[in-house]
Amino acid sequence: MKGDYRMKTNNPFEIIKDRAVLFDGAMGTMLEKYGIEPGELPETWNLGRPEVIRSIHEAYLDAGADVITANTFGCSPLKYDGETLGKLVAAGLRCARDAADESERKTGRRAFVALDVGPTGRMLSPLGDLDFEDAVRAFSEVVRLGAKNGADLVLIETMSDSYETKAAALAAKESCSLPVFVTNVYDESSRLMTGADPSVMAEMLCGLGVDGLGVNCGFGPEAMKDAVRDLLRYSRVPVIVNPNAGLPSVVDGATVYDVLPGEFAASLREMVKQGVRGVGGCCGTTPEYIKTLSEAVRGIAPPAVEPEYRTAVTSGTVTAVIGQGVTLIGERINPTGKKKVKEALRENDFDYLLDEAIRQEAKGAQILDVNAGLPEIDEPAVMERLTGAIGQVTSLPLQIDSSDPEAVERALRRYNGKAMINSVNGKDEVMERLFPVVKKYGGVVVGLTLDEGGIPDTAEGRLAIAEKIVRRAAEYGIDKRDIVIDPLVMAVSADPGAAAVTLRSVRLIKEKLGVGVSLGVSNVSFGLPERDSLNAVFFAEALSAGLDAAIMNPYSDLMMTVYRSHLALTGRDTGFAGYIAAAESSPLSVSRGEGAAAEKKEGGDTLFDAVVSGLSSRAAELAKSLLESEDGTAVIDREIIPALDKVGEQFENRRIYLPQLLMSAEAASAAFEVIKEKMEREGGGPSKGEIVLATVKGDIHDIGKNIVGALLRNFGYTVVDLGRDVPPEVVAREARERGVRMVGLSALMTTTVPSMEETIKLLRREAPGCVVMVGGAVLTPEYAEMIGADRYCRDAMAAVNYAKEIFGN
Repeated sequence: MKGDYRMKTNNPFEIIKDRAVLFDGAMGTMLEKYGIEPGELPETWNLGRPEVIRSIHEAYLDAGADVITANTFGCSPLKYDGETLGKLVAAGLRCARDAADESERKTGRRAFVALDVGPTGRMLSPLGDLDFEDAVRAFSEVVRLGAKNGADLVLIETMSDSYETKAAALAAKESCSLPVFVTNVYDESSRLMTGADPSVMAEMLCGLGVDGLGVNCGFGPEAMKDAVRDLLRYSRVPVIVNPNAGLPSVVDGATVYDVLPGEFAASLREMVKQGVRGVGGCCGTTPEYIKTLSEAVRGIAPPAVEPEYRTAVTSGTVTAVIGQGVTLIGERINPTGKKKVKEALRENDFDYLLDEAIRQEAKGAQILDVNAGLPEIDEPAVMERLTGAIGQVTSLPLQIDSSDPEAVERALRRYNGKAMINSVNGKDEVMERLFPVVKKYGGVVVGLTLDEGGIPDTAEGRLAIAEKIVRRAAEYGIDKRDIVIDPLVMAVSADPGAAAVTLRSVRLIKEKLGVGVSLGVSNVSFGLPERDSLNAVFFAEALSAGLDAAIMNPYSDLMMTVYRSHLALTGRDTGFAGYIAAAESSPLSVSRGEGAAAEKKEGGDTLFDAVVSGLSSRAAELAKSLLESEDGTAVIDREIIPALDKVGEQFENRRIYLPQLLMSAEAASAAFEVIKEKMEREGGGPSKGEIVLATVKGDIHDIGKNIVGALLRNFGYTVVDLGRDVPPEVVAREARERGVRMVGLSALMTTTVPSMEETIKLLRREAPGCVVMVGGAVLTPEYAEMIGADRYCRDAMAAVNYAKEIFGN
């Protein structure tokens, strides 16, 4: 039997088509029932108690699970040495493989074994200390071990950061040929901790070529309905839903969940009827839940769901759809004809370029073109760093604009999202170099209508090249929806008929191919005076011809007026709100060339602005300048704290997300360091209070704790960070000896919540004067109260606000 199934596909969705695929339930919940000690690492039972691990797998298979997940969630080279890691993964896969093989022999039903890959517990740089490639290497090591030891598929789960998700998915795709499934943790607003929504994750993960995606952990099934609806709307691959059994609480000293098996199964049954292809459970679910679920979905074939047909690119938090009205692509980060951009690239003056990104977003750009094409610089290295830096200060998706394949690949690899790639063309050599890169990393590729014969003089000639590009892309597995054609704008000063040919090309390509069309609008006026007027009229004509995306100057009031007028006249501006707001705030004035930059008001012009925008170097410079004439405390109180309060309010109201919050915190920290140095020379400045932070014993996930620490420091508190996997007695000793008034504890895993409760009890005895705030994915306000905490803080700003309350500042 074992040799037979090795000849089959390992993708359960390709085998099981007449019903939903059933995943298993929680390993940690079952280990608690078997007596795992607080802080004990679950994966160590693979070697120490393998009979228990196998019996848990057998119970889930007997309950009806098609897929069982090996007990490898916590296995990572960041946590174990190579030899120990290899033994733990091999033992975990052996337990699962033996259980699956025995189940197949008894029932004749195929059982699949998933290598379970969890998060590293660390934040990736620049927000954290773990480099993207180090994360890829760590995940790759685990995946290779899983594939070597008999896994049928890879299940990457409980990911709350889109960037770490990409690192894990990319590692899996590069390190094995097994099917790869990815599920993320969404909050009550259907976003990840770092801000991505289902639209962003579906586009990015489908672009990376995963075989299934979905949601797990966090909440019970009813709370996941909105996220699941959106995943079904946008995903091109099967959707998987593995919820918790609701929210946890403590009853008679045991952790229990508030959604019973029948209610759990009924909710997932409805999701299967809507098209969800894979269902199972996470925290709190047991074989009883999976058996009830199996009975509930028996005989129900999930309907085929056709995702929304769209051409879309994303950042880590925002989706830009091309073809639903015109999309504006800001052209300012490009050295062609821009002296200041050239100087900034040569001198590595990223602050100027980041400021350009921020200003273009403020002016209304929806995608930012990024071009670092100067012959005297290392373009691949600069492009890689620049796209990463821009992604931290703006929420907009990026268009990676380069003729250098290495520059494109290096930027795409580290890009957090699904980028636009500018560009390929009809030359065989170019398509052969770039289409494999686009296929590997995902993205929307711009195809220029030129080939070995040059640029055709007719619209029909340009259509023929466009057709060739689409046809060749399909050979590489690139869908037509991920292609935008640029029929090229030529200068009318050289050919008065050039504009007419381009406009006809736009219409013809739209009609015959049905793909999006983009143009570099300002090329039309090259070599002529009053360029803005010609650009604006041509832009209007192109919009009427069906243009979907325009690379243009968002600082041009005339161009933006044409854009807003077009939206108003075509019914895309409800109640003329955008048109009226723009008219009231900025009377029409034609801006020309580089001079436009002088009149812009958005960006890091003050220390307050620099902190809000996340411009660290600029914040440090402005702080130093202010200290020449002002007291450091006054600068903090007037500029830095109000800026942090503003971004904190924006974060709480979900107008910005965690990456922007942390970049602002980093900018504030840069300014604080300058002020701190002066204060120390002059006798020092007071701390607002001392706070001890720790991730509890047995838990190595310290992302949330680190974020809280960063924010608290930047609001003026002294933070004593004890790290992760901290024993209760260490926390209590530090709190007692330091005489602190506040302790913060973090836990991600259900198996480590008892350690948190034990730590709180010890603090009550040994440091009765301090309050305890707690946070983590498995906690709720009610659960926090039950384990004795004073306050549950759902995020970093809630922790800051609680500190203000306790310390009276």
